[in-house]
Amino acid sequence: VQLQASGGGLQHTGGSLRLSCAASGSGFSIDDMGWHRQAPGKQRELAASITSGGSTNYADSVKGRFTISRDNAKNTVYLQMNSLRPEDTAVYYCHARVYRLGQAPYLYWGQGTLVTVSS
Repeated sequence: VQLQASGGGLQHTGGSLRLSCAASGSGFSIDDMGWHRQAPGKQRELAASITSGGSTNYADSVKGRFTISRDNAKNTVYLQMNSLRPEDTAVYYCHARVYRLGQAPYLYWGQGTLVTVSS
C-alpha cells in the first residue's frame, strides 16, 4: 500500500488549503484514515481522523476550522483547512490503518506535505 499526499503550500493567515491523500494497491481494506502534523521542534500530533463509517475526530486546536472527509471508493482522504493560522504551519502526514485478510492491521504513512501559514 502506498499513500500519496498532495495539496500543501504557502498561505496567508485566514486563508484555506485542501490536502488530499490517496491509497493505492490491492487486496486491502481501510478502517481509519487521517492526518497528523508535526511543527518545527514539536512532536507529531493528530490533527483529524475519520473512520470508514464516517465518524470523525479532531484536535481541539483545529475544531471548527478543519474538515476531514473521505471517498471510500477512491481510498482517498481529504482535509479542508480554513481560517489558517501561523501555528498551523507544519508538515502534514496522512495515515491509513490497513486490513488484509488473515493479517493484523497495519498503519501506513504518507510522505508528508508542508503547510506554511504566514502572518
